[in-house]
Amino acid sequence: MLYNYLLSLARTAAPVGAGWLITQALRVGVDIDSAPVESALTAAFSTVYYALFRFAELHLSQRFGWLLGWARPPKYEAA
Repeated sequence: MLYNYLLSLARTAAPVGAGWLITQALRVGVDIDSAPVESALTAAFSTVYYALFRFAELHLSQRFGWLLGWARPPKYEAA
């Protein structure tokens, strides 16, 4: 159970980190002065990143799961 919890955290942190990196890369060419705009861009890029690679993991190959922080999603026991 702890393993699945840690796995779920990794698969949450990876897209957030990717969204932040994409936002920082964007800043190289564009001057972003507003913290709320930067936060919104990071959230948007994180969401798109997760959706894209989760779709690819489900429909193309499970190998795309590595881009979400782990090769497979956690499996939870039925209550």
